[in-house]
Amino acid sequence: MKLEKVTFKLNGTEYSLSVGELYGQLKPSETLIETLRERFGLTGAKLSCNDGACGCCTVLVDDIPIPSCTMLTVDADGKSIVTIEGLEKDGKLDPLQQAFIDHYAFQCGFCTPGIIMAAKGLLLKNPHPTREEVGEALAGNFCRCISQYHVYDAIESVAQQGGAGDE
Repeated sequence: MKLEKVTFKLNGTEYSLSVGELYGQLKPSETLIETLRERFGLTGAKLSCNDGACGCCTVLVDDIPIPSCTMLTVDADGKSIVTIEGLEKDGKLDPLQQAFIDHYAFQCGFCTPGIIMAAKGLLLKNPHPTREEVGEALAGNFCRCISQYHVYDAIESVAQQGGAGDE
């Protein structure tokens, strides 16, 4: 079956894109990271390895952390996608984003959005993870700058307040 239109929710808003080879249409081979960055201007997820190995492009797809460089946009049909930009509500950072600031859990910031999205997915599934579970959830995220201890502290501070931090 050939898909003519892809419809998905992106950060709470529903979008439909025509699929085809004409100018402006979604190409069947277009990855989700390309769509997010180039069509929607959502540049929080970073394209780094383009192989799903570093986690910099992690977004939530139906609340599951996915490296968006490994997913075709046509496979997002009927799904809900949340990017780092979608965590902020009414001008207020998500508690997890704020915890990363409060605990100095970032340096250059390139990989931070992917780490936050992986952590958010964990907290949605398991509001009170152990340090070992946090480590397992972040195993797909690679960072050269930060101390993982700050990341763990930030995630644990949100878990102690009740989990995913959704108000």
